[in-house]
Amino acid sequence: MSEMKSESSNFIQKIIDNDNKVGIYDNRVHTRFPPEPNGYLHIGHAKSICLNYSLAVNNKGTFNLRFDDTNPVKEDDKYIRAIVEDIKWLCPEWSGEMFYASNYFDTMYESAEELIEKGLAYVDDLTADEMREYRGTLTEPGKESPFRERSVEENIEIFRNMKKGEYEDGKKALRAKIDMASPNLNMRDPVIYRMLRAHHHNTGDKWCIYPMYDFAHPIQDAIEGITHSVCTLEFEDHRPLYDWVLANLDKFKVQSPKQIEFAKLFLTKTMMGKRYLKQLVDEDLVDGWDDPRMPTISGYRKRGYTSESIRKFCDDIGVSKSQSVVDIAMLEHSIREDLRMKAPRTMAVLDPLKLVITNYPEGKVEYLDADMNPENPEMGKRSIPFSREIYVEREDFMEVPPKKFFRLFPGNEVRLRHAYFVKCNEVIKDENGEVIELRCTYDPKTKSGSGFNERKVKGTLHWVSADYTLDAEVRLYDYMMEDEDFDKTNFLEKLNPMSKVTLENCKIEANMSEASIGDRFQFLRHGYFIIDKNAEEGNKLVFNRIVSLKSSWKK
Repeated sequence: MSEMKSESSNFIQKIIDNDNKVGIYDNRVHTRFPPEPNGYLHIGHAKSICLNYSLAVNNKGTFNLRFDDTNPVKEDDKYIRAIVEDIKWLCPEWSGEMFYASNYFDTMYESAEELIEKGLAYVDDLTADEMREYRGTLTEPGKESPFRERSVEENIEIFRNMKKGEYEDGKKALRAKIDMASPNLNMRDPVIYRMLRAHHHNTGDKWCIYPMYDFAHPIQDAIEGITHSVCTLEFEDHRPLYDWVLANLDKFKVQSPKQIEFAKLFLTKTMMGKRYLKQLVDEDLVDGWDDPRMPTISGYRKRGYTSESIRKFCDDIGVSKSQSVVDIAMLEHSIREDLRMKAPRTMAVLDPLKLVITNYPEGKVEYLDADMNPENPEMGKRSIPFSREIYVEREDFMEVPPKKFFRLFPGNEVRLRHAYFVKCNEVIKDENGEVIELRCTYDPKTKSGSGFNERKVKGTLHWVSADYTLDAEVRLYDYMMEDEDFDKTNFLEKLNPMSKVTLENCKIEANMSEASIGDRFQFLRHGYFIIDKNAEEGNKLVFNRIVSLKSSWKK
């Protein structure tokens, strides 16, 4: 793995630096990203991936992708494939090696028996509701289960019978014996194993008991030699249990991993959380997990975001212990800055209105030179056909314009970008009074680049030749949520009905016929776009808008 760029250090790197200074972990750095394969990854996971991966790379260490597949009821191989694709995209030099919690089920079972034999775990017959009742509250201690003092021999026998499947699901559970009066509710005899008959994607039907996350996770870290177990803030209260598990298992007592928490990523105008995103998918409110409106990594990829822009965004927002909400405009700024120098320019008319240049010779076509990207001259030039009939944006014409409207209206003159000045002389309407055509004249002395500058105009319009153009469908994507006044209880009511607008009859420059799926462009005035489908898949190109040109966030 080559070094990843990082603009600054962070408090986690400082912890690593201190550990290396005193020789903890023999100066090793080994991190991991441990997703549960029960949904697609979102931008919040991208922050964690980039953080863990960069900490490993920049410290010449090792990074693991490990699937926390301890709950077969919710897990699926399709999620595993999607997660692998996301990480390959975000971290192109990742080795591709994968680990699974389920590969360690035998060790986890042996560890559970070790705790029983030490008198640190017991089988409980309380129901889930009774356990909640016995647990107590933040201000009141819990009550000990009547089954808490079973003998070691009885607990071992029952636990082994649980493994054999001799009890119904939910009838028995293995709990750690810690402290029912602890101020930390996670330490009040948490369940570490439960009965669960479900087919597992990796182990099949071998097991009918499965470990709980808080028990499995520290063991997985220790088995893999993880040094710094970096996770989000909601696991801070779980850290004492993480440490307790490893401290009481003989093989993991030496140089146990160190759990470190950081703040989650929350974005404005964006619903986060896999369970809520899954709800959008299950209720067909979006076009799948990779819908470009979704904050999933696959959704951003399909929308046209680059992996470089997401990594830069994650670096820019930094790593802290204080929870906050990041303005989504900052993410958009990152993609604009990434594409500004990379994306070729082109002209596209999204709502076409025909314009006929009456004094331009019929049948004549001339080719005009334009920069592929004026901010990156090395990209060269493109050739644009110009003819008697062209298309302009319908919004660029008004029959009765307001003050300071400098585009087309009867009697006004504008510049056609890369071409000539044209003056609107006549407006053609259909039987319903709708404008269907503009009749204009051009001034041949005003050709762009000719050096003619005796006369100035205030308006410049983009356009495409009607004779040399391609049909396109353009999808304009906006924020998922209408405003910030939403939460997990009402977010479905707050979905933005205009989050996807499809325009069917757009016109684009003819040279786009040479473009391929995944190519990105800047449409003048409209924003950055990516080709989602090419003309070979249908009768026209399909573009997704990545982001508009306007930014409301500045560094």
